[in-house]
Amino acid sequence: MDGFERRRERKKENIRQAAFELFSAHGVQKVSIVEIASRAGVSQVTIYNYFGSKDGLLRDVISWLLDKRLKQDTEIVESDMPFPQKIEVFITERTDELSGLNPGFIKSMMSEDPVIRQITEDFTSNRYIPLMLRLIEKGKQEGCINHSISNRVILLYINMFREGKHSDVFPGLLKSPHMLKELVTLFFYGIMGGPLGE
Repeated sequence: MDGFERRRERKKENIRQAAFELFSAHGVQKVSIVEIASRAGVSQVTIYNYFGSKDGLLRDVISWLLDKRLKQDTEIVESDMPFPQKIEVFITERTDELSGLNPGFIKSMMSEDPVIRQITEDFTSNRYIPLMLRLIEKGKQEGCINHSISNRVILLYINMFREGKHSDVFPGLLKSPHMLKELVTLFFYGIMGGPLGE
């Protein structure tokens, strides 16, 4: 990558970061390209040249966030931490991450926009579920997950939670960090499982 490409990528990264900070604080609808450009230290024209539109920028930011999450979660899964500690980190990080986002931004991430739906579906099916299955396999190897539960049933369980996030109830959960933590704990431990870590 030459100097021009590096500068271009650095500008794009600054724009993504600025857009994410503003979207997550105020929601997508309340943020203008003017505000994003000002925060990123670029012109509006630069944003349009790189991303085409505000919708294009939103889609890019969502892809960027999902890539960051995958990288962070892969580091946790592949770390030497014992399985129960990995789960506690997942619970804490997911709760902190979701409770820190504006509900309007989360709604945009769960949008019916076909491009955003495709981005999130591809990410989940092709990249995130395989990582979760790797985590589950590590849990089985450490004796923390029952070997008699098949991966097929585990995938069904994961999909039940995935579908649940599109319900009308989910946005209300985001207003209560404690309930959100309970939901994430329920996902990992089930109704007979571990502590809330309070």
